[in-house]
Amino acid sequence: MQKVRIFLILLGLCWFSGQGMFLYAQEEDDDEDDDSGYREDIPIESDWDGYISELYSKGDQTIIISPGVNFPVAFYNNGKKIDHHIDPPVGGILALGYTYFFGAHYFLGGGVGFYFDHTLGQNTVFFIPIGLRTGWQFVLRRFEFPLEVAGGVTFHRYLDNSYTGFFLRAGASAYFRLNPDWSLGISNDWSWFPQRPEEGGRKVPEKNIDAIFTGLTLSARYHF
Repeated sequence: MQKVRIFLILLGLCWFSGQGMFLYAQEEDDDEDDDSGYREDIPIESDWDGYISELYSKGDQTIIISPGVNFPVAFYNNGKKIDHHIDPPVGGILALGYTYFFGAHYFLGGGVGFYFDHTLGQNTVFFIPIGLRTGWQFVLRRFEFPLEVAGGVTFHRYLDNSYTGFFLRAGASAYFRLNPDWSLGISNDWSWFPQRPEEGGRKVPEKNIDAIFTGLTLSARYHF
């Protein structure tokens, strides 16, 4: 009888021990399912939600397309302001730019533009500036504020007259980063287009013209 009791006790211990191992194994399986499965109560965050300015690094590039309007500000003839007592008509702009970033803020690039403006005589003057641009960009979360200066060569055309000179431009922009690939914004710039014509290899200061324009454009940037 004593042997029977001992046998029953050992049998009970084995049963409880087996139950414990089974529960432990079941908990491990549940943990593995939780790790590998999808759970609706766990939010999934994309990398873009954590966007910060440091995502700009050396080698980042953009392509910019900017349509807009061009406003004549002032014209000078041999240093004297030309006053027609009326404002010249508004013109148009279509510009294409390229930017290469050397870090989170500093950039260098180039661009080409097509400007046209109507004259008081109901004619049209055309400018095609091609040059280099450089600047510094400030970033505040998904808002980006580049400041830049540009300069280069420009081709002028008015009726049958043509002229090749240089230009200088300074501008500021404000962009909102829609996603990692695109940002949209608005840009404003001031441009100086000087003309120093010559006749027979001789300078004619009385025909020197300095034209100052301001441009307002809507800009789209593609980031890659």
